[in-house]
Amino acid sequence: MADWLEKWAGYTRMTEDALKAYLLDDDAIPVKLRETMAYSLFAGGKRLRPALVLASCELCGGEAKTALPFACGIEMIHTYSLIHDDLPAMDNDDFRRGKPTLHKQFGEDQAILTGDALLHGAFEIMLDGCHDFTGVNAVRRIAHASGMRGMSAGQWVDVTLTGTGFDEATMRYIHLHKTADLIRGAIGAGADVAGASKEMLARLDTYGQEIGYTFQIVDDVLDVEGDSAELGKRVGSDEGNHKTTFVTLFGPDGAKEQARLHTARALEMLEPFAEKGNFLRELALFLRDRKH
Repeated sequence: MADWLEKWAGYTRMTEDALKAYLLDDDAIPVKLRETMAYSLFAGGKRLRPALVLASCELCGGEAKTALPFACGIEMIHTYSLIHDDLPAMDNDDFRRGKPTLHKQFGEDQAILTGDALLHGAFEIMLDGCHDFTGVNAVRRIAHASGMRGMSAGQWVDVTLTGTGFDEATMRYIHLHKTADLIRGAIGAGADVAGASKEMLARLDTYGQEIGYTFQIVDDVLDVEGDSAELGKRVGSDEGNHKTTFVTLFGPDGAKEQARLHTARALEMLEPFAEKGNFLRELALFLRDRKH
């Protein structure tokens, strides 16, 4: 395994061990709620956002363990968003990561409440991890990225405009906020905890934005060209829901070129970090070329 993949695996182990300690060993949480949270939270997935929190903290001179509450918090927020996104009122998906979505397994009521619990629990864990203003900055950044000016705003526009068709500017707004903002929030939060300079924060924020666009563009392509068994979810959902995507506007080849352009911009942002930025470089290339 390449060094950078081993590092990612290490970040994943750290995050999952901490999540289990926070959530699964707490007798104050109802047993059934722990079961439904675990069903989605430990269903697999790339653990991209926590890896970005921990990697950016180390890149900016901090220790990964100090950023662990924020890595866990952002993964809980991401998981809540997927649970709600899968609901019949939203994308109405039956499968996520190769198994029935939470509402299919436990019912819509339990899915909604599980998502709510993960969202609010995330902020409790992150605030408990604040020891000075750097932690407060990280929590505020994640709140901004996930809230009414970030992920929730992008999701709202996506849902309200589904089936109407829209232009490139609107599509980019949706992709920026629905997908890229939480990725930007992750990498910025890790840098906040490490006390990064304004220049470092600005470069990493742009890096996060660009790989966020790439991530969503590749998702759009895989929804057309991917294999449902490999992806663990149905393909063709964007067309079925009459969504405007990079593929519908640019075609598959044009969308792939857009992904290459955004990745190139992300890599430019890492130039001052020299070899210390190798993990983030390899990660950007992986996201551009991924097949699932």
